[in-house]
Amino acid sequence: MKKMNITKTTKNNLITYLMVLLAYLAVQMLLLTGNISSLMKGLLVPLCIYVMLAISLNLTVGILGELSLGHAGFMCVGAFSGAFFSKCMDGLMPDSLRFLAALLIGAAVAGIFGILIGIPVLRLKGDYLAIVTLAFGEIIKNLVNVLYIGKDKNGFHFSMKDSISLHLDAEGQVIVNGAQGITGTPHDASFTIGIILIFISLFIILNLINSRDGRAIMSIRDNRIAAESIGINITKYKLMAFSISASIAGVAGVLYAHNLSTLTALPKNFGYNMSIMILVFVVLGGIGNIRGSIISAIILTLLPELLRGLSDYRMLIYAIVLIAMMLLNWSPKAIEWKEGLKRHSKKEKEVK
Repeated sequence: MKKMNITKTTKNNLITYLMVLLAYLAVQMLLLTGNISSLMKGLLVPLCIYVMLAISLNLTVGILGELSLGHAGFMCVGAFSGAFFSKCMDGLMPDSLRFLAALLIGAAVAGIFGILIGIPVLRLKGDYLAIVTLAFGEIIKNLVNVLYIGKDKNGFHFSMKDSISLHLDAEGQVIVNGAQGITGTPHDASFTIGIILIFISLFIILNLINSRDGRAIMSIRDNRIAAESIGINITKYKLMAFSISASIAGVAGVLYAHNLSTLTALPKNFGYNMSIMILVFVVLGGIGNIRGSIISAIILTLLPELLRGLSDYRMLIYAIVLIAMMLLNWSPKAIEWKEGLKRHSKKEKEVK
């Protein structure tokens, strides 16, 4: 029986990897044959970013069972720390090595923030946790908007007033310019790099879910008191899931920063709506369903653009698709129908 479970798990994981690989190959074919518009080309890297954000948030919401609305905050931390490093090291390191270092720094800084926020916050539950994580995201965004950092031969200068108060010398440069953000970040992001990062994120998350630590995290989600009674360290495993989720969001932020010429902490980029949108990907794809999060993120990102020609009905169709996906995933009848299909498929295999 144990061998069968391992085989089934491995099979499911391979299907997820194969799905991403086939999508990548299909897009590459379209690019080579020139059958993809410039608008869709521009959406390829954001698609990778949204998929990473969706699967990382699903680790917190679906596997850990905690409602977090601060995911855009972790993305913001990763984006600005990675872009800051790249801006400082531009021309001093090989491009590929610099970008790799920026990804690692973004992941590390976002992970540290995940631990620092998680220690006090994860003692809360439900709505209280959601409100505090939402507040964290808004605080980070507003702090970045009043932060000025410059660099000259004397080192780094910090201010929260304006760029003039940095008192830079003639050769100095402003790196973070308050609400104007960081300008001139090297354009290192690409669709291929995005896909590689998705594979790495999936490998980390799927292996965590199917490990002993993952089973401990899911036991906390299912029954905290029972998990604690058998000696599971609640704080340790909650922080583990929360920090890994934050780190992957940080990596997505670095990819986002290196896909733009100017990085700013605007509400549409890192605000409340971004966190809600990522949560929508998770909920509509199925809470705890990593594959569903990927499909949901792709559909809900592409759909508004594919329907742009139907400008009068675009949002109406989008809303209908949202409702249909919600009913398909959460309606008792739909769940019963899917379970019936599974049982029927299992019986057919047994007969064969």
